Amino acid sequence: MSSNSSNYDVIIIGAGPSGIFCAYELIQQKPDLKILMVEKGRRIENRTCPKRTTKTCVGCKPCSITTGFAGAGAFSDGKLSLSPDVGGNLPEILGYDKTVELLKESDNIYLKFGADTNVYGIDKQKEIQEIRRKAINANLKLIECPIRHLGTEEGYKIYTRLQEHLLAQGVEMEFNTMVKDIIIEDNEAKAIVTDKGETYYAPEIVSAIGREGSDWFSHICDAHGIETRVGTVDIGVRVEVRDEIMEFLNKNLYEAKLVYYTPTFDDKVRTFCTNPSGEVATEYYENGLAVVNGHAYKSKEYKTNNTNFAILVSKNFTKPFKTPIEYGKHIAQLSNMLCDGKILVQTFGDFQRGRRTTEERLCRNNLIPTLKDAVPGDLSLVFPHRIMVDIKEMLLALDKVTPGIASDETLLYGVEVKFYSNKVVVNSDFETSVTGLRAIGDGASVTRGLQQASANGISVARSILKKMES
Repeated sequence: MSSNSSNYDVIIIGAGPSGIFCAYELIQQKPDLKILMVEKGRRIENRTCPKRTTKTCVGCKPCSITTGFAGAGAFSDGKLSLSPDVGGNLPEILGYDKTVELLKESDNIYLKFGADTNVYGIDKQKEIQEIRRKAINANLKLIECPIRHLGTEEGYKIYTRLQEHLLAQGVEMEFNTMVKDIIIEDNEAKAIVTDKGETYYAPEIVSAIGREGSDWFSHICDAHGIETRVGTVDIGVRVEVRDEIMEFLNKNLYEAKLVYYTPTFDDKVRTFCTNPSGEVATEYYENGLAVVNGHAYKSKEYKTNNTNFAILVSKNFTKPFKTPIEYGKHIAQLSNMLCDGKILVQTFGDFQRGRRTTEERLCRNNLIPTLKDAVPGDLSLVFPHRIMVDIKEMLLALDKVTPGIASDETLLYGVEVKFYSNKVVVNSDFETSVTGLRAIGDGASVTRGLQQASANGISVARSILKKMES
């Protein structure tokens, strides 16, 4: 789809939310800019997951759930966290007030392209007070965060409109194209080289590769000596319970964000990505690595009777360790190995007793797993002891806020890993230690969610425009 000329003003690697909003703001402010987006996945209308029909993964390369226009955001639950306290490190880099401003702007763009005007978590102060009281009693910290819920299928439509808008504005997009390398001369980014042998030049290159591309970018940084720090690894399970158990939290907060420091190890554990009446799903990464995730749909026909959410343990490592992404992948691979490339599921009762869940015991449950091809097994063969203890202590604490979560039949799916561990060192304009190369979004460990990633895209576009004017 690209024109004959291979010279551009800006090249954006990756077409996830941060890349989309960067392109949107650039073309909005300066319609004559030549912008190229390079995406290893497909156009949004060609992103279909055969598993919806076949019920089993057929190993698409690249995976349609994690790659393509809108990135993992297209099929995610589509929750926009409207608080700067949630979803990334933008306040640390840009300041709190500036982040608030950018979140409002990115939110307005979502509204302009059709997002639901309803916001959860702002009108139920009495109920939220009650949840906070219970949380304090259990030593949990409730982080209040208003949420706009797009829903998986509505989010898909909104991103489709954004794709059409950008194309209509003249933004060029290369799909099914992998960036092999970035050409850097005298510590200045000059061009990108694709797997199709094309070289595209631009004075400004933005790496907006998302979690899916964090490993790729980590190798680029190593090869070119781009400054990075060892980031955090988030590893844990996806928990599934009946909707009735989570009803009070779901109704009043939609997503209760709770943070806990465990009594035994003082590790930080948090709840993440709650999907009321949702379904547990598998995500596939490079080399077929299967990790667990969850979705929730807006339309009634897709709703289930179960709520799922993640419990993630944050691990920070010190020297000489420097490969957090590999560490997370290694744990996920152990689980894949035991389940023939599928997701492992265990009841909390079996988890506590240290025994494997069997098909027969799973069938006794009131709770029917929404991930149909999950394999009953034993998470203690996968997780280090410390993470097992952290997960158990978190569930017992959550049980004090919403009784029934620590029931024997609660389902734990493993492994959920968040690959945003390659913390690229950036300045307040998101420029790396290489001039003209900027790193934004989840893949640079700057953000951890749709809304901050989108806001990050807007802010970096303004930095680029400011530099062009100077």
